[in-house]
Amino acid sequence: MSADLGLPSPRGVPRVDDTRRRTLQRRIRWFVTGTITYNVIEAVVAISEGARVSSGALIGFGLDSVIEVSSAAAVAWQFAGRDPERREKVALRIIAVSFLALAVYVSVDSVRSLTGIGDPARHSTIGIMLAAVSLAIMPALSWAERRAGRELGSRSAVADSKQTLLCTYLSAILLVGLVVNWLVGWSWADPVAALVIAAVAAREGVAAWRGDVCCAPIDGAPAGCCESVGGAS
Repeated sequence: MSADLGLPSPRGVPRVDDTRRRTLQRRIRWFVTGTITYNVIEAVVAISEGARVSSGALIGFGLDSVIEVSSAAAVAWQFAGRDPERREKVALRIIAVSFLALAVYVSVDSVRSLTGIGDPARHSTIGIMLAAVSLAIMPALSWAERRAGRELGSRSAVADSKQTLLCTYLSAILLVGLVVNWLVGWSWADPVAALVIAAVAAREGVAAWRGDVCCAPIDGAPAGCCESVGGAS
């Protein structure tokens, strides 16, 4: 039955009692709400500031936030139901498509930047501050949701936490790109690094589609909690 629903295999996964399960589900809902709220603010600031200073990196970062909202919303939808496990597979598909869409957009935008299409970006203090704040907030949100998702055995929550972690990488690249472009004028550094992130996003999208979203176990989390959807039994 677990294979049909795309759930973690029961083999080797200790069951979570009902009280703990409800606590974890409520915790994940709070993490997802926080992620959605922050990403909406981040998207508005990044896109508006990117348009003002002609920064493709900032606009791309803002659009990434929009994609992350769709991922978080998928998990929020899943855990809003009476039986979140039955919505797991659909939520994973939405997250996978979000990852792949992000990879395509970042790749296209990076190639455009490297070929000199568009106006050169101007310095943005607001953009640097936004990237720095995101770099501080996103790792904590990602770690907390991933920990709860692994203990609960939820592939979709773990996949969404990876989406949030990817935002951390993009924040670091955006910050470096904006600072380097401001101090040295090397505008090519950002799109080159962004292509690496696009490759990571594509890999995570494929993994989410297959259901392989758990990494190495963390303290207190069941090892092997997330076998592939197709191989669960």
